Amino acid sequence: MGHATLPQTEETVAEKDGGVSGRGNDFKLVGYSKFVRANPRTDRFPVLGFHHIEFWCGDATNTAGRFSFGLGMPVAARSDLSTGNSIHSSLLLRSSSLQFLFSAPYYSTDSASPQSTKSPIPSFSPSGALRFSAVHGLGVRAIAVRVADAASAFHLSVSHGARPAFPPIDLGLGFSLAEVELYGDVVLRYISHPPPSLDSPSFLPGFEDVPAPSPTFSFGIRRLDHAVGNVDDLASAVSYVASFTGFHEFAEFTATDVGTAESGLNSVVLANNEETVLIPMNEPVHGMKRRSQIQTFLDHNTGAGVQHLALATDDVLRTLREMRARSRMGGFDFMPSPPPTYYANLRRRAGDVLSEEQIKECEEIGVLVDRDDQGVLLQIFTKPVGDRPTIFLEIIQRIGCMMKDEEGKAYQKGGYKGMRGARRACG
Repeated sequence: MGHATLPQTEETVAEKDGGVSGRGNDFKLVGYSKFVRANPRTDRFPVLGFHHIEFWCGDATNTAGRFSFGLGMPVAARSDLSTGNSIHSSLLLRSSSLQFLFSAPYYSTDSASPQSTKSPIPSFSPSGALRFSAVHGLGVRAIAVRVADAASAFHLSVSHGARPAFPPIDLGLGFSLAEVELYGDVVLRYISHPPPSLDSPSFLPGFEDVPAPSPTFSFGIRRLDHAVGNVDDLASAVSYVASFTGFHEFAEFTATDVGTAESGLNSVVLANNEETVLIPMNEPVHGMKRRSQIQTFLDHNTGAGVQHLALATDDVLRTLREMRARSRMGGFDFMPSPPPTYYANLRRRAGDVLSEEQIKECEEIGVLVDRDDQGVLLQIFTKPVGDRPTIFLEIIQRIGCMMKDEEGKAYQKGGYKGMRGARRACG
């Protein structure tokens, strides 16, 4: 069976089709205040939304167990020795539409993997997964998006400069998978499948569903809002990704915009036509008073990678109460809370939207509150979730600016300030 190989270098593909959203080849950030947002609807192929995030790790059972416990996400499906998969162990966690997949190899080399069994994720490479863990530690290997046709998305991407990672393959039951390189050792995975039916797998063919726990185990996390990457050179990364996806620029920030002028970062957010898939990318700014935390990430991650995942909830206070109750028992720790003066000023800025009780609870839990013309955003950041100061999580809730998902359910659309607060926390 074929396996994808990890990219060894950060090559830059020549920009095609005039750059990002008509910028041309002169890439220059104008900053948050001067940025004029527009949606030219330039996707090269239909992108329907995020499908899942796959972490490569050394032990899927223990890593998935920690995320399940810390985020209130039960195991929903599995593919491992118990299901006949002797190549890798993969456990899927699910909370509403958010899906986290954790995969770890059983063997150290591809040739040692039994040829008699078939992986439900044909692009998985035992040797590649081991190298990934050794080079990056715990991290995201794949950002998977659902597309109308994985094969068409792959070929259109490659024809517009994308570096192929794994060619289109039929997974059975109408499901297809393909991958292109995104940045560093992270791939953008295309998944297409027919409309769900009673006979359809809940995740991918080859995975066995795990019965839902009773009573229901959930902290109320609904979906993935955005997946942020750190890169060495923003202009090259943005031009490359925008070129092959057609994604437009959703927002941009500089160090001055987010109040991190001493440490420094620049950031651009790319989005699909429906703005349901947001892919922000950051670069470090050098020559500042303090070393950029983006550069610290790049050093410890040994290159570009996913910096953080923003998880949206309908009740951030409830979600955080549950998460904080488990922080000292194997869950996730959070960044230090703002000073009391922050919440004293909050009453003036958001007292007409948040009740006095809510403001007090925000202060007790350490929630950041921001406001713009789209509504109020509540957010908090975990400390890095692994041994290295690299990937972390963001929990967010936006009050206002409601949209509908594929099932017609209302959800809170992310906006500028959510990205802005994230940059402030990590800059």
